[in-house]
Amino acid sequence: MANVTRLDLLKRMFSDPKNYPYGFSRSGDFSISESKALSQYGCLIAALVDGKLPAETDEDKAILAAAYGNAEPQSTAERAWVKYQKRINRPKMGNIYGSRPLRETSSSRDEMDDVEDSDIVIDDA
Repeated sequence: MANVTRLDLLKRMFSDPKNYPYGFSRSGDFSISESKALSQYGCLIAALVDGKLPAETDEDKAILAAAYGNAEPQSTAERAWVKYQKRINRPKMGNIYGSRPLRETSSSRDEMDDVEDSDIVIDDA
């Protein structure tokens, strides 16, 4: 695999089609400046966090500290990355209808078997 440089990563536009299929700017989660910073610096930050690129500058070290939660994010790109990570790692909302169809339990079937037809009285009054 070819060595990826910092300049190559800065030229790439970062996108996440799984979580943000219409882009960061159209999601409503990010401001305009945050979506631009995330698109521009996202590949670099992802490579730094994944360990594919060593942190060489003080800026890289500050990005890593903010990404790992060791320091408050200072730049717009750092704030956008922290917000992005919180958004994609948030717990998924449950469904009010449940995840599978309702089924009759064995105990309710046993109760229905105990009731005989002779016990049911229908009044036609």
